[in-house]
Amino acid sequence: MEKDRIMQAFSIDVPDEQLSDLHARLAQTRFPEGVEDAGWDYGTDLNFLRKLVAYWGEDFDWRAAERALNGYPQFTTDIDGVRLHIVHAKAQGGTATPLLLLNGWPSNFVELLPLVSRLTLPEEGRAFDVVIPSLVGFGFSPHPRSKGMNLTRIAHLFAKQMTELGYERFLVSGSDLGAGVELSLVRNYPERVIGAHYANVYSRYPRPENPTEAEKAYFQKVDGWVFAEAAYAMEQSTKPLTLAVGLNDSPAGLAAWIVEKFRTWGDTGGDIESVFPLDTLCSILSVYWFTQTIGSSVTLYKEAFADREIMAPMPEHGVPQGVLVPADCDLPAPRAWGERHLRNLIRWTEPGRGGHFPALEIPSILAGDIRGFARDIANSSGPA
Repeated sequence: MEKDRIMQAFSIDVPDEQLSDLHARLAQTRFPEGVEDAGWDYGTDLNFLRKLVAYWGEDFDWRAAERALNGYPQFTTDIDGVRLHIVHAKAQGGTATPLLLLNGWPSNFVELLPLVSRLTLPEEGRAFDVVIPSLVGFGFSPHPRSKGMNLTRIAHLFAKQMTELGYERFLVSGSDLGAGVELSLVRNYPERVIGAHYANVYSRYPRPENPTEAEKAYFQKVDGWVFAEAAYAMEQSTKPLTLAVGLNDSPAGLAAWIVEKFRTWGDTGGDIESVFPLDTLCSILSVYWFTQTIGSSVTLYKEAFADREIMAPMPEHGVPQGVLVPADCDLPAPRAWGERHLRNLIRWTEPGRGGHFPALEIPSILAGDIRGFARDIANSSGPA
């Protein structure tokens, strides 16, 4: 079959010399002088960063992490000349529904792996064929060589990828940049998308002239967040390669840039290790480091901001949509905002827990909400 010829089994195998180089760089980190009592107020807490760097270089067992990652069925494929990396785990019984899972920044496919076992096992006769592609330029989907690899183009690639896997129709669930790809799939392939499930609602849609009181309060929070927290997005969407040089050359710099977002955007209450174990953080960082894709991951912001189609009004469609709303740490949108911008909204869940990385923070809740969304679709329109 054509599919068998194109799809190639993939296994992560980082050369020893790359691992040795990482350890050497971590051991030679030059930490800046900082205000002794600054904590996280000035950015990444240097005391925590020293702990993380020491753990990553001395205690973290990449080979064990590599074996664990290789326990998931992975493949690569070439679509329109672009190499894609895919985790493809089939349902272990029951009625199987294809499910495309899409992560955002600053994570990678590692974030979504806790969902695999929770969704491939059947419950009430339903399970999912889980497909987790690495966004182009994230991890083992190599960085693009030319301009224009934006969210819309990635959506077209993923639609072709799902066809290659034998899925003409599928559910999709995503967050952050992955949700942008998801919206493009809804826009361009509504006949193929069984349902679209999102973590939160994009905050930067045009604001209405007649907002509700809940929306007014939400806009105030968004404006405060933009002033205090959004400098990273301005840099990544304007001069990403200037930033990428330092992050690609210094593993400590990479860790500082990423880990501060996990603490702030995650539902951590200020204690990052209470939600994200050091091994998890080091696995995500290591994938970025060994693939040298931190530069292309931040460049996707520039491509996204230049993607005119993404911000154009959504055409009419019949795709059911659902939202899992995060805790306060990640600017939860009010339902009025979701209903204003998402057509056919049939599910709205506010667990009061979990932040920007729900697959890592509240995987059982997220998996349960995806299952509930699939049931809602089936109950409203017949079996999906």
